[in-house]
Amino acid sequence: MSQTLIAYFSATGRTASIADALSSTMEADIFEINPAVAYTNEDLNWNNDQSRSSLEMKDPSSRPEISNHVEEMSKYDTVFIGFPIWWYREPSIIDTFIDSYDFTNKKVLLFCTSGGSGIESAVSNVKKMIPEALSVEGKRLSNIKEAKQWINKER
Repeated sequence: MSQTLIAYFSATGRTASIADALSSTMEADIFEINPAVAYTNEDLNWNNDQSRSSLEMKDPSSRPEISNHVEEMSKYDTVFIGFPIWWYREPSIIDTFIDSYDFTNKKVLLFCTSGGSGIESAVSNVKKMIPEALSVEGKRLSNIKEAKQWINKER
């Protein structure tokens, strides 16, 4: 039997609502990626080049600490990873998440929320990070209806 996990990071709640819809539609397990230090509004101010998120995104080696961990990642053969697009790619905390687990022979489906940026750079980055994955694909999702349509195609 296929085991599916929906893992996501959501700074404002938008990605969380998509993740919840995917999880309930698929009856999949869900896991919220929580930063060890929560992001404040000032941390997320992309107009401030000294804000926490700006500094993290300028440093490709940045790996913000995560406060929680997936129990028994090995039981999942399909892992959806959701996030907002930051600076045209996945947030650094997603890189921390990916570095924390073995994705060998797993199907990885990325989904993002964004005001306009696509997911292409994130897919490219993640493919390089986990070449041992069975596949890595991605989709930018604007709303819950679109998410449900996408998931029905992926099943």
